[in-house]
Amino acid sequence: MAVTPDAPRRAGAAVAIDHVAKSYDGRIHALADATLHIAPGEFVLLTGPSGCGKTTLLNLTGALDQPDSGMIVVDGQDLAALGDPVRYRREVVGFVFQTHHLLTALTAEHNVEVPLIAAGVPHRERRERARELLAEVGLGERVDALPAQLSGGERQRVAVARALANRPSLLLADEPTGSLDSEASARVMDLLRTVRDHYGMTILLVSHDPALARSVDRVVRMRDGRIVSSEPAVTGPASPPARAV
Repeated sequence: MAVTPDAPRRAGAAVAIDHVAKSYDGRIHALADATLHIAPGEFVLLTGPSGCGKTTLLNLTGALDQPDSGMIVVDGQDLAALGDPVRYRREVVGFVFQTHHLLTALTAEHNVEVPLIAAGVPHRERRERARELLAEVGLGERVDALPAQLSGGERQRVAVARALANRPSLLLADEPTGSLDSEASARVMDLLRTVRDHYGMTILLVSHDPALARSVDRVVRMRDGRIVSSEPAVTGPASPPARAV
């Protein structure tokens, strides 16, 4: 993936999840005393069996839901005290999901522009930033393509470009390779690693696929709503990158 040398960088967010519990309908206990701290700029894989609470923890960190107890602090902000969660999601967090959620009637360029419209970015700047991001994810020649004209891996790369549009300090990825074949999966993981190294953002990636551990800094395992282990990735870098300036 080509990355423009003058693309802006932003320091990654520190994430502190302390003793978080979450249940649904008082019967389904998704999280039980989950604690996880992530350093600025760190790339963490959160893995474990289906139903162990991975996606719930990701959603809470993205302020898509609230815990029953415990505390989550991102970039110095206590998420329980957020006055405007929508603004937090727009300015601090980028989301990438298993299903790319591209708007089928819009081109790749216009899909990347969508969060910039919500942020009030002027049209000319939106277009320039969308084209720059698509070039960075290797789709500079596909800006006018509709989602139906792109492969699954290309659609997911558009989704990554869209997640980067507002220059988040925290990228949350929920099974971003779950619907891809092994080759496309490897390309998306390489892309995530490259944009992390270039932009300095923090990435929390949820997946049940242990093979993704080759691309991250640390592997955190969950079981029954709890964090049960946290280890440096065997083949990943020994430490997270320096904070961006």
